[in-house]
Amino acid sequence: MTIAFDEEGFLRDLSAWSTELAVEIAAAEGITLTEEHLEIITVVRDFYHQYQLSPAMRPLVKAVTLALGKDKGKSIYLMKLFPGSPAKLIAKIGGLPKPDNCL
Repeated sequence: MTIAFDEEGFLRDLSAWSTELAVEIAAAEGITLTEEHLEIITVVRDFYHQYQLSPAMRPLVKAVTLALGKDKGKSIYLMKLFPGSPAKLIAKIGGLPKPDNCL
């Protein structure tokens, strides 16, 4: 099975996503996935399934805070795990569409 990505590296068929694929996408982005990464990705995938959109930074922080607590629901924590643009990277690694307001 060939897995298709768009020009920015986002998965075209969201149903093709798997944890194994996430590990490969993360590696291509220079990230070694840990349980901490997967826990955030799970929260974002749940958010997507509930609202049919990938969260931008503010809703991302709020969703993580609600699901995992204040310590993990901080931009600094998310930046440490997903440097640069956490919302965009989490969506990409999580096999979700790019958040609307991410460049």
